[in-house]
Amino acid sequence: MSTTAELLKGAAELFPGEVVTQAHVRHFDLPLGAGRFALITLDNGHDHTKPTTLGPQSLANIDAAIDRVEKEAADGDIVGVGVTGKPFIFAVGADLKGVELLKRHEDALAIGKGGHDVLKRLSTLAVPSFAYYNGASMGGGVEIGLHCSYRTVSAALPAFSLPEVFLGLVPGWGGCTLLPNLIGAEKAVSVIIENSLNQNKQLKGAQVHELGIADAIFEGADFLEQSLIWTAAVLKGEIAVERPAIDRGEAWDQAVAKGRFIADGKVHGAAPAAYRALDIIADAKDGDLQQGFDAEDRALADLIMGGELRSGIYAFNLVQKRGKRPAGAPDKSLARPVTKVGVVGAGLMASQLALLFLRRLEVPVVLTDIDQERVDKGVGYVHAEIDKLLGKGRINQDKANRLKALVTGVLDKAEGFADADFVIEAVFEEMGVKQKVFAEVEAVAPAHAILATNTSSLSVSEMASKLKHPERVVGFHFFNPVAILPLLEIVRGEQTDEASLATAFGVAKKLKKTAVLVKDAPAFVVNRILTRFMGEIQNVIDEGTPVAVAEKAVEPLGLPMSPLVLLELVGPAIGLHVSETLNGAFPERFTVSPNLKAVVKAGKRGFYVYDSGKPELDPEVAALLKQGDTVLSEEQVRARVLDAVAQEIGLMLDEGVVAEAQDIDLCLITGAGWPFHLGGITPYLDREGVSERVNGKRFLEAGVASVPA
Repeated sequence: MSTTAELLKGAAELFPGEVVTQAHVRHFDLPLGAGRFALITLDNGHDHTKPTTLGPQSLANIDAAIDRVEKEAADGDIVGVGVTGKPFIFAVGADLKGVELLKRHEDALAIGKGGHDVLKRLSTLAVPSFAYYNGASMGGGVEIGLHCSYRTVSAALPAFSLPEVFLGLVPGWGGCTLLPNLIGAEKAVSVIIENSLNQNKQLKGAQVHELGIADAIFEGADFLEQSLIWTAAVLKGEIAVERPAIDRGEAWDQAVAKGRFIADGKVHGAAPAAYRALDIIADAKDGDLQQGFDAEDRALADLIMGGELRSGIYAFNLVQKRGKRPAGAPDKSLARPVTKVGVVGAGLMASQLALLFLRRLEVPVVLTDIDQERVDKGVGYVHAEIDKLLGKGRINQDKANRLKALVTGVLDKAEGFADADFVIEAVFEEMGVKQKVFAEVEAVAPAHAILATNTSSLSVSEMASKLKHPERVVGFHFFNPVAILPLLEIVRGEQTDEASLATAFGVAKKLKKTAVLVKDAPAFVVNRILTRFMGEIQNVIDEGTPVAVAEKAVEPLGLPMSPLVLLELVGPAIGLHVSETLNGAFPERFTVSPNLKAVVKAGKRGFYVYDSGKPELDPEVAALLKQGDTVLSEEQVRARVLDAVAQEIGLMLDEGVVAEAQDIDLCLITGAGWPFHLGGITPYLDREGVSERVNGKRFLEAGVASVPA
């Protein structure tokens, strides 16, 4: 049997590029005369922009620190041991770069076992152990604290989570076993399953305390000092930590059942991680910790060697790295400053854009529209949203006043845009209307001003073609709701110059959006793929497959919503317009559904009614549908839809719509909410053999978003 040191040494050899975390031990006398104390500080030697992670060498360093304090505790030299982090960071879990390199099940098993063997020592010391969650704590960082006797948390802590299920793993260093035994199964399921599957929702310090994960909470400014005073009081018996009894009866089983219901709703059985975590939580009911740890080791190893985790890590890296350094973006030194923004239009989309530019850039924003009533309504919307932020305590009164003063509305474009550096239009999606608007703006805006269009499907080059300076027109396509979806497709027209493009990317960064450079091709990326996807669903319905079968066929993809619910969100009229645009460009692949036309003509908002609280086919829509007699099975529908999507992505890459398949995935994850566990779409198509069946080759090389050979 290998020792922990041997396990970690072997794992460290597989991962030479680890950013190593040190575990510094220092000793001091606690306040209140409570005695000598040992404090372990986790620090990787970098500032907070490179959070502390736990690779094999880092775990070995923690193991060595525990060797030292364990002896001191046994000898009676210390009364307690604490663990804390560097400024702003406690620890954010296992180093995923190391996980990606693993090729063998036994190496994956060693990572789980090594982590358990080290961390559980914190619970078996001869003296109490304390975790001081001073800053961001995730995954293995959270689990360090769960192995301790007591925990405190900073009120300033911004992010605390067990995000493993979100990525395709389980909390595998004690999280699935210890958390339900600390706070009960219901709360544990909420943290481990619900928050993870809810786009990796983070907890703040106050919530960590309310849930009972932390025994005490202190302000950030003197957090460690107050934690040590509290520690002294606990050790002296002046403070007794009370924890509620855990209900190990029916409530535990109900919590696990609720977790399965949540997982089914989010991933429809298509990704194993949530279910493996729930199995471990279910088995933790009897409080046998070692049995739970062994189950975590097995689950961790199985999932590390599975495709979903590799896709999850791939997706995580796309968002965290590629999303911050967009492929093909010009040199940022070419970007021009933007000190005033103009918005053409004052409808809902334009008003959302005005609010975003105002909040992120904090420069004057001016809206224009065709009559005063619309202008007033647009400005009123922005003011009301600022008031909501004020009401929630997100901004103070001074900032609210300042932001409100920066947003204005005028009818005269010359008055509004004469000194604007960036003007974006959000008017009706019709080429003639947009060309007319740009001609009017060009006549009054400064020569250096960027003219941006929020078009979802029209040609940016054609829009700019009648201008004196088409080189300053750029596509700036946001996704609805603007405040929530991170993607911004930046479209380069045929004439767009480098400075205009660089300015657009600079603005996108300040807006905190994930910008992807896109060629000026019909419907760009997300809408083109979704329209082909939806078009194939509509085709099989038109041909005769029941609506329910067509919808259910794509459930295994684990998408955030079903195709027809998505159509409702987008609006059937917009969906029809985009399909008509693409049908005009590529008639052999994109159809215009006669049934969708009928639904739009009848003024219906979607296919469903929600009288019972869940979606049911609207009888009026059912009466409109004219179907053929070809009925497909769910498997046949799914194969047709995936084949169509794989074909379209292959063609888009051949056309150079984006630089690489990675950009397609980044767009679908950040613009359409496609799941991390799929890696967007291309890893899934590769894994299911669809890419090779349709295009004769994979989208990604083996080992990218998959287990290396």
